[in-house]
Amino acid sequence: MNILKNIQLVNKMIFGAGSFHQLGDIVDDKRADSFMVFLVDDYFEGKELAERTPARDQDRILFVNVDEEPKTSVVDDLRDAILQITGKVPDGVISIGGGSVMDYAKALSVMLNNPGPSSQYQGLNLAQQPSVYHVGVPTLSGTGAEVSTTAVLTGPEKKLGIKGDFTPFHQIVLDPELILNVPRNQWFYTGMDSYIHNIESLTGNYSNALSDALAHQSLELCRQVFMYGSPDDMPSNEKLMVASLMGGLSLSYSEVGICHAFSYGLSYVLGTHHGVANCIAFNQLEAYYPEGVAEFKAMVNKQDIEIPQNITAGISEAQMEKMIDTTLALEHMWLHALGEEWRQTMTRDKARELYQQM
Repeated sequence: MNILKNIQLVNKMIFGAGSFHQLGDIVDDKRADSFMVFLVDDYFEGKELAERTPARDQDRILFVNVDEEPKTSVVDDLRDAILQITGKVPDGVISIGGGSVMDYAKALSVMLNNPGPSSQYQGLNLAQQPSVYHVGVPTLSGTGAEVSTTAVLTGPEKKLGIKGDFTPFHQIVLDPELILNVPRNQWFYTGMDSYIHNIESLTGNYSNALSDALAHQSLELCRQVFMYGSPDDMPSNEKLMVASLMGGLSLSYSEVGICHAFSYGLSYVLGTHHGVANCIAFNQLEAYYPEGVAEFKAMVNKQDIEIPQNITAGISEAQMEKMIDTTLALEHMWLHALGEEWRQTMTRDKARELYQQM
């Protein structure tokens, strides 16, 4: 008898233009005898959105840099700094930013109540104590981090998420006004994460009626956005925010596949941002996702986006081997994409060949 996934989802959600204005009331309802931590992308430091953050005098606003992929070491430093300075656990963690900031917040909320380094919790349901209350407010859309059960982190030995029942947000605030006028390249790279999620979710062994329904609708929204929309178009951004949500939910009951397996290697070894890494990898996977890659290339042309080329040219043999190791270690992705005999198809030589094309 198959053991089916029993998934913890986001507890509460608000959607709509202007919903950020309600964040203060939402957070105040969860205050006890401590303080709130607002984890904000440092892009917004000194900008209007940071000034609109509903922090009280006792709260802490921490600006985090996401130039690099989220790291376990940063999570540990944030946790230690909060506990050492204040001497107590906050009432909640509120994240305002893209997927990296939301992953940091999810991981931090777990680690505030669990001892030791966060790297020892990279895996499934390894945390023993519940997370503190945490809220996700996305300012980019596409990663699905707002609804996923995973906080993806790069650790000293691997890129792998803290995943489980304690990771999903207790509350998300989806305000499409916050993703207006994102620079086109960033808007595209991040949004394509959702598109690729859907293609991988649909074309694998773990797909099912629930994941397929969510992925199909998300895919249709992605097509409307990237074939006919733009970053400064409010209807497009409303659709993209919903596409990200539904794509992330689809993955929760299915799985990612070949593109993400390769993008993890690019991110872990070369530090390539996740959305960009996905686009670089997907661009070379026509043999596995022919219709999806063809449509992806049409969207690239429509939006006049330049996908980086030849980023693996000139890397060392040690780096190549590490990328291959990282990719082939993600067995759950390969089982979904290629089945039980996946090692016969995706050999080390084949993985090397594909990386050399990137």
